[in-house]
Amino acid sequence: MRIVVTRRIPEAALVELRALGEVWMPEEDRALDPDELRKTVAGAAAIVCMLHDRIDASVAEAAGPSLRIVANVAVGYDNIDVPALTSRDVFVTNTPGVLTDATADLAFGLLLALTRRIAEGDRLLRSREPWSFHLGFMLGTGLQAKTLGIIGPGQIGRAMGKRAEAFGMHVVYSGRSEPKEDLLRRADVVSLHCPLTPETHHLIDAEALKVMKPTAVLINTTRGPVVDEAALADALLGREIAGAALDVFEREPEVEPRLLELDNVVLTPHLGSATVETRTQMALLAAENVTAVLTGKEAINPVRG
Repeated sequence: MRIVVTRRIPEAALVELRALGEVWMPEEDRALDPDELRKTVAGAAAIVCMLHDRIDASVAEAAGPSLRIVANVAVGYDNIDVPALTSRDVFVTNTPGVLTDATADLAFGLLLALTRRIAEGDRLLRSREPWSFHLGFMLGTGLQAKTLGIIGPGQIGRAMGKRAEAFGMHVVYSGRSEPKEDLLRRADVVSLHCPLTPETHHLIDAEALKVMKPTAVLINTTRGPVVDEAALADALLGREIAGAALDVFEREPEVEPRLLELDNVVLTPHLGSATVETRTQMALLAAENVTAVLTGKEAINPVRG
């Protein structure tokens, strides 16, 4: 059986996959373009893909009738046309659970970096600009008794809430299909943890940003297109909200240029699950899903569509 891995993954997962058959993985660690991807998957029984790989009907057709599973090394699967694959009796799996704590840690770290101006202070020192301590110097904002509004009360959202409660914050939740206005109006911090769907695309747009407090901040560690980045830049420049911290971007890896110029914005390059332990567990779970399907067992984390 031929197994295509679209980008480099930890060796522990490759060992499991090699026990099943021939594993193909690109020598150069970069994203495959659509034509390369379709050419590469020909004859594959399994595809282990990343969130930047668009897996649709054309990829399934290029793979041919041998394709039995697409294992996404991510929790979200907005990069996969699930109905197109399930209609061909191809399993789609993801990697939930194993990255919950790492992503929640990063989200809360972004909140601290933003409200306590940690990244801004680091930039100041590296610039070698003169400075001296005084009681009004680089004042940030405390979190105690503030309200955290979490949109998307899944595993990561709930884990973020627990961290916030440990810091003395009040936490309110809203599901992706529930009214958001009350949460946006009340929250001092809005943190996004909902999946990207047609309904959540630009969930945070110009109208939503106008509802938020002028002292509020926005955190996004879910998917970039949940936020209208141009509208966010407008809101920050117009002081409609106080700041934002983003780990994901609407046209990743591109970033709205105006956000790069603002001191009240913290930006990280999609690091939510980026610990050695977490990324290894994600790859292993994807490999376990491939093993289960190719040996005639049930997938561990099937995605229905």
